[in-house]
Amino acid sequence: MPVTIASIKSELDQRVGDEVVVIAQAGRKKITKRHGVLSETYPAVFIVNLNQDENAFERVSYSYTDLLTKNIEIDFNFEDHQDTDEDTEDVE
Repeated sequence: MPVTIASIKSELDQRVGDEVVVIAQAGRKKITKRHGVLSETYPAVFIVNLNQDENAFERVSYSYTDLLTKNIEIDFNFEDHQDTDEDTEDVE
């Protein structure tokens, strides 16, 4: 990922409509993987419409600083993560 907020936003602007996996810390030694589509970008946040088969809510927003500080990771290689049935995994 790029190293400035402006470059992160610019890169995400080009990927609107693409499938994405968002990997976030869900607590101590737990991560959450959410599958969805990058739907919109705004000056401070971006919106991911989530896969309704896997999630109880429709969409989630993240700030570009979440990516910059590595609180979340995003992966546009959606096919690599489709075999995971669990939303939350233990991290060792």
